[in-house]
Amino acid sequence: MIEQFAHYLVDLVFAWGYVGIFLLMAVESSFVPFPSEIVLIPAGYLAFSGKMDISFILLSGVLGSLVGALINYYLAFFMGRKFLEKYGNYFFISQETLTKMDNYFKNHGHISTFSGRLVPGVRQLISIPAGLAKMNMVEFLVFTFIGAGIWAGILVALGYFLGQNQELISEYLHQLTFGAVAFVIVLGGVYYLYHKRKK
Repeated sequence: MIEQFAHYLVDLVFAWGYVGIFLLMAVESSFVPFPSEIVLIPAGYLAFSGKMDISFILLSGVLGSLVGALINYYLAFFMGRKFLEKYGNYFFISQETLTKMDNYFKNHGHISTFSGRLVPGVRQLISIPAGLAKMNMVEFLVFTFIGAGIWAGILVALGYFLGQNQELISEYLHQLTFGAVAFVIVLGGVYYLYHKRKK
């Protein structure tokens, strides 16, 4: 029933064109769990069919992702920060912990934001600690844009080249997701060794 509702929602929003893609991707990147796969893969197929323009699909998807990420960022920035500063001790989050998080995102927020956008289940949530730590807005937007752009490009390309072949899409999506996670792990290792050597 949930799957049917999701497909109904996607069909309805696709009737709105690029605005619909923008809205769904904004929802996907905010606090509402909504898989980007069921938005961008069909959009890629529509681009292959000549019914939509692939560049506008990517632009709509990435801008929607930015808006959703900003929603999470500012909710954490204005509401989450005050809440944790007042009641954090009840959740074992001290002011010292918040200070450490601030320092971490000040020094490593760019790599965390970028890599987080490529990991399933993390891409929506990475904006929250960034907002709590009051990460530099320009860095947050730049690295969110890059990470969201890469992920959107992967999904749209799957839809464009594989069309309606659900079995191949599922197989390649699984492999690409695994590859993205492996890439993030390797990137994190290289980044750690670089900073360790630099120190």
